[in-house]
Amino acid sequence: MDKISVIIPCYNEEDAIPLFYEEITKVMSKMINTKFELLFINDGSIDNSLKEIKQLSKKDKNVKYISFSRNFGKEAAMMAGLEYATGDYVTIMDVDLQDPPEKLEEMYKIIKNDKDIDCVGLKTDSHDDYGFIRKFFTNCFYKIISKMSKTEMVPGARDFRLMTRQMVNAIISLREYNRYSKGLFSFVGFNTKWLTYKIPERKVGKTTWSFFKLFAYALDGILAFTTVPLTISAFIGIIFCLISIIAIIIIIIKTLIFGDPVDGWPSLVCIMFFLSGIQLFCTGISGTYLSKTYTEVKHRPIYIIKDTNFKSK
Repeated sequence: MDKISVIIPCYNEEDAIPLFYEEITKVMSKMINTKFELLFINDGSIDNSLKEIKQLSKKDKNVKYISFSRNFGKEAAMMAGLEYATGDYVTIMDVDLQDPPEKLEEMYKIIKNDKDIDCVGLKTDSHDDYGFIRKFFTNCFYKIISKMSKTEMVPGARDFRLMTRQMVNAIISLREYNRYSKGLFSFVGFNTKWLTYKIPERKVGKTTWSFFKLFAYALDGILAFTTVPLTISAFIGIIFCLISIIAIIIIIIKTLIFGDPVDGWPSLVCIMFFLSGIQLFCTGISGTYLSKTYTEVKHRPIYIIKDTNFKSK
């Protein structure tokens, strides 16, 4: 009998946890020939999320939990879940029910019946709940990263996917601190079948992903899977050096022919400010890569566990 581990990252989701458990148990009751492990990851919640999870674990032996010492982020929560999951197949689901639990049965049938499939993932072509600005930047992100990176990034891909144990072990082997899971899922390879769906509305609560958090997350994805921005900054430097040489030649010729070399200082000031901005931009790109390297070489743990009902690993 196959065992499916369901990883559920939670951050301040006390109202959503009971609703999620109610829905996932309906799916579990239908899939009677499959064992389940519900692995809740409490990512440093400051509400009663951990209390709700512990209550579930007391009445259902299939419910396991890991509670972090502080908020380490969803990426760390997913990594912890993947490391502790014991199932033959592993999936990651948001507790807000925007990843419909009922899809799990269909995903399992596909991956079970087709031995060439290592992962069944969900993606959406619709972003009706996004505002204009978020939708614009989302489209720009996928266009930019698809041009820059050799790793395929599927537009609209969700973290909700059902993976084989072999694929999960491959992802766990990637020990980098700065993680962008959507890219890591693609980087390890393996055959993925995509199912398209429309994301349902969030049942309770509000998302903690602000625009700026999403923007920073997108930058992490670009920096983690391509060094093209460094190349671009180098080319910008070369181009502006050539422009400056040409400008110097023009100024010398103009001065020899027409005189008055001081004329035009306001435009010179504007040019200086512009070039300074370009220099800071390129320095910022280099500095960002350097900062990522700095956090990697310190080898700090991706997460720290404060409480769990797992036996010592």
